[in-house]
Amino acid sequence: MSHFVICFMKDVLGENGRQAEICQRILEIDAPTEGEAEEIAKKRFCEAERLCEWSLHADRIQVKSADFPS
Repeated sequence: MSHFVICFMKDVLGENGRQAEICQRILEIDAPTEGEAEEIAKKRFCEAERLCEWSLHADRIQVKSADFPS
């Protein structure tokens, strides 16, 4: 099983009118593949935010492998 860190990212306008990227939530997921980790993270994000669709609070998802090389 591999370990992944999933970040839910959103673009917002700051007070100065400039676009800024913020992280809505970070989840750590153990899953066999990156795709499965992303699907599990989407489900958990929706449960935590009480949403039916993750994209209501985030624009994109970043998935990074957190496994340490042997």
